[in-house]
Amino acid sequence: MMELYLDLISPPCRSVFLFARALRIPFEFKVVDLATGQQYSKEFGDLSIVRKVPVMKDGGFILTESTAILEYLMQKYSGSVADHWFPADLQQRARVNEYFSWQHMNLRAHCSKVFLLRALYQIVMDSEIPKETMDFAVENVKQSLNLLEEKFLQSKPFILGDKISVADVVAIVEIMQPFGTGFDGFEGRPKLIAWRDRVKKELGEKLFEEAHEALMKSSNMPQKLKNSGNFAQLKPILQKLFH
Repeated sequence: MMELYLDLISPPCRSVFLFARALRIPFEFKVVDLATGQQYSKEFGDLSIVRKVPVMKDGGFILTESTAILEYLMQKYSGSVADHWFPADLQQRARVNEYFSWQHMNLRAHCSKVFLLRALYQIVMDSEIPKETMDFAVENVKQSLNLLEEKFLQSKPFILGDKISVADVVAIVEIMQPFGTGFDGFEGRPKLIAWRDRVKKELGEKLFEEAHEALMKSSNMPQKLKNSGNFAQLKPILQKLFH
């Protein structure tokens, strides 16, 4: 059976998990605990020199990068995956790929930065978060959310139109990330709230909650990180995120 190496505290892992589960794609869930540094173990290094999750292992074929894994799953199971998830239409598929290309350095980067600042800055940097640093990060999130609304979503129910696509899944997990530290990116955005509710309904609310359970309990992440035997090794790596 195909293996997926995931930690659901990670948005890209949640997108792969949600898509595979929602489409009933069979896989074995292999947990990689990022907070304890399992990605730096010899076992995981033998699997992927990149040392990041998600990782897919399908027989002898190993694939990294969430969007590449999603496209692999959609094409491998094209006979059972409805077209609206990753349309065959040239221009509709180009829209999905456009979103994939945009989100890495925008919504993903900015939402993750707010999460990391609020969750880990104090324990990693041994100081309080500078106000100007937090304000700048929050402003970047707001600008990315504006672009999501104005360019990609517009007045449509979903990013591609009337039906959900994999782009919606990739988008929603990123906006949820800082939510785990109490930052609500949906606040004051009725269009995004309505879109979120539609996406949750299409995926299944129970599945959506399952995928985000670890994130909603991430307040224990700093202590878990500090108590891990790998904290001294992880600390300088994490410090680079804040310079």
